Order: sequence, then C-alpha cells, then structure tokens
Amino acid sequence: MDLDTQDLLDPVGGGGALIGYARVSTKGQKLDRQIAALEAAGCQRTFSDKKSGKDTEREELWKALDYLREGDTLVVPSLDRLGRSIQDLITIVAGLRKRGIGFRSLHEALDTTTPGGRLVFHVFAALAEFIRELIVQGTHEGLAAARARGQRLGRPPAMTEEQIRHARSMLADPEASISSIAKLLGVSRTTIYKYVPELRAGHRPTMAAASRAELESS
Repeated sequence: MDLDTQDLLDPVGGGGALIGYARVSTKGQKLDRQIAALEAAGCQRTFSDKKSGKDTEREELWKALDYLREGDTLVVPSLDRLGRSIQDLITIVAGLRKRGIGFRSLHEALDTTTPGGRLVFHVFAALAEFIRELIVQGTHEGLAAARARGQRLGRPPAMTEEQIRHARSMLADPEASISSIAKLLGVSRTTIYKYVPELRAGHRPTMAAASRAELESS
C-alpha cells in the first residue's frame, strides 16, 4: 500500500467531543427534530441557524467551527444542513480535516473518523472535481464553436452602427452639444467620445463626412 492510499484510510478526529450543527431555512421551521437527533447521537453541544443554506452569513456555523478542537467531531443531521453545495461541503470538511477534526452525517451514515467514511468523502471530492472540469471543458468547446461560426462573443457594443451614424450626423451641427446628443441617444459622453474617435482630437464630423459615412455603411 503506497503512502497516498494509507493516508486516505487513516481516520481523522474522534476521541474528543461531539459537537452538533442544525439548520432550517426559515424562522417558521422547527429545529426540534434535528436537535433531538443530534442529542441522541451524543452531541454535548449543538449550534443552530435559521437561515437559507445559500446565506453565507451562517453565524452559528462559524461559531461551531471556531469552537471545535483537535480530536472533536462535527455532527450534522444530514449533509444538506451543512453545505450550500457539494463544493461548499467539501471545503468545510477539508478544513476540519486539516485541523484534526472529524465529520459525521447521521442521515447518510458518513463518518470521516473511520477509514470507510473518509474513502466515501474522497470519492465525493473527486466527483465534484470531475464535474467542474467537464463544465470548464464544455464552456471552452462552446466558445470555440461560436467563434468558428463567426459569432461575436462578450458584451454587446454600447452603441450600434445606426446610433454611431446618427451621432455623426448630429455632431455635424455646431450648435448641437455632445451632452445633448448623448442624452438623446441614451448613452454617456464618454461613450460618444469612444465611438467617434475624432472628437478626442478636438474635431467634429462635418456634414460631408457624415454623409460619406452614411453612404459607406449602406
């Protein structure tokens, strides 16, 4: 057995206190059943949040993580009570492992203080990494295919070709201000300067230039 495999099977945590964490999504939901299950599992202390799993401000979870010491085990009623996603779950449990703290989920019968439990969790982590790589690969392939079809990628331009033509035509009138033209077209002065570059050099399009540009674009 190589070192990596042996490290995989070595249990982490255990022997210390069992600390519970429970969570419900809304204030109207009850924590009683989760807390009872954690107490029945032998938890000496339980922290609980009444917030959505998508809410990063899970104060009681952070208190629980801070309270845990090496050798302790964090116990949850089920995996979905702890993490917002599989990646969030893996990140939290990996952080516990580095501190020598175990993790146990009652519903899934997952216990990282045992070799089998640690093996299952490593499979979860590998699967999450595989899915992430597939998503990245699919994104790159989709972008490459779009470029091959000649599709424009990224943000759409702030001004359309028609708006630019209108801007040049109106700028040919010396009495029309750049601010009023920008307001009329629904863009900023900065955008006008960006799409009509001769303005940056202090030159306004002439009527002849505007007409020529109109003919070239038609």
